[in-house]
Amino acid sequence: MTTLPPSPVREVSRRTVAPPPRPRHRIPLTAWDLSLLSADYIQKGLLFAPPPFSTAHLLDHLQASLADVLATYYPVAGRFVIDQHRDDHGHVVGSSVSIDCAGQGVEIIHAVADGVAIADVVPPDVDVPRVVRSFFPLDHAVNYDGHELPLFVVQVTELADGVFIGFVYNHGLSDGTAFWNFVNAWAEIARARLAPAGALTTSRAPPLLERWSPDGGAAAPVVLPYADLSALIDRPMPSPQRERMLHFSAESLVALKERARHELLAAGDTAGAAAVTRFQALSSLLWRCVTRARRPAPDQEVVFRANANNRGRLRPPLPVEYFGNAINAVTTEPVRASELLARGHGWAAAAVGRAVAAHGDEDIRARVAAWTAKPLVSAFRLFDANGMFVSSSPRFDMYGCDFGWGKAVAARSGKANKYDGKVSLFPGREGGGSIGAELVLTPEHMAALEQDDEFWAAVSPDAPCQ
Repeated sequence: MTTLPPSPVREVSRRTVAPPPRPRHRIPLTAWDLSLLSADYIQKGLLFAPPPFSTAHLLDHLQASLADVLATYYPVAGRFVIDQHRDDHGHVVGSSVSIDCAGQGVEIIHAVADGVAIADVVPPDVDVPRVVRSFFPLDHAVNYDGHELPLFVVQVTELADGVFIGFVYNHGLSDGTAFWNFVNAWAEIARARLAPAGALTTSRAPPLLERWSPDGGAAAPVVLPYADLSALIDRPMPSPQRERMLHFSAESLVALKERARHELLAAGDTAGAAAVTRFQALSSLLWRCVTRARRPAPDQEVVFRANANNRGRLRPPLPVEYFGNAINAVTTEPVRASELLARGHGWAAAAVGRAVAAHGDEDIRARVAAWTAKPLVSAFRLFDANGMFVSSSPRFDMYGCDFGWGKAVAARSGKANKYDGKVSLFPGREGGGSIGAELVLTPEHMAALEQDDEFWAAVSPDAPCQ
């Protein structure tokens, strides 16, 4: 086994941040939340230029503004609690999980990365450096561990010429939409604290904390038919990986979309051509080129999966402020690898589009009913050695998180929830509809992809961070 060099990151201190006192109560986790118990905590972070004040001031500033936002987002400062349910004879028949909103607190860790500069964290056009993973605590935690660990931990890492703020957040609390709403609300309050006579509030609508229920009433605890939930939790060891952050400019994405549209029109699929999106076109490129790099058998079936936000698809829809998980993975129909590669870019883009379009209210409710009848919490339930899975979203306002001294120069993630064929999408640093795609593959598959001319013709050069 290869021995990795010691991390240059050392912890200096940590502090607990709690919300103002409030009445204690519980929020039950839904089927969407519970399905993620075996998954890792979310690990996302932002790289900033150095603030114009001392580190001590920075930590106090972040602590004070975080305490302010926790007054509204108080479930983030809670813990999970597991209840056993018994029948009339006293036998345990199941377990449920809720958020115990008792103000137990979140943590801020101060760390220093000796000798590490911004250029070392985001070098252009190479693999993501291993040091980035050291910017995120709770390295091996899964969401189930939220009954003992904080649900949110922030690591503020000093660099030689900047600062990295790493957010580690229990995915059982909510999906990425609600997570980034929370972080942006925190950042808005932080900015206000540094403004003259700033109001210590956020202009954002408050989160909707009441969990969704299929019948439209108050959400009741979902009782899983297991006495011991710990027996369901997977903690697989990751295989060797390479990861690259790839940049797709707005112009490149428009070209991919137009190419797909022209191919569909040539094939007589006018409906598919009219509906094609930049997301479908990028998905087609990733799906086909990674499949080609893997060199599967011609008759091997392959699929493409992507997380879809359920809020606007439900009837009635959930508001954007809904605080919880409201996502499902949509999946293309299986197709033989040889057929996927032969049919081309437009066909694959349309296949992704059909999968997204089919995911409406009826499908969402049917999935909840099926999961409730047969719960599954495996962390790798979406992993397929011959498939791909896309998560996160370029719609998340990552670069809007300005804590008072300017917007981030880069966004990155830790080691959590990564496996061969996993893609996480980010908004492009320059905006304008550009996209960053963090791609994880085995070393063998990444090396093969690096020889794919079609793929790299669409990837845009990554300008150095300023």
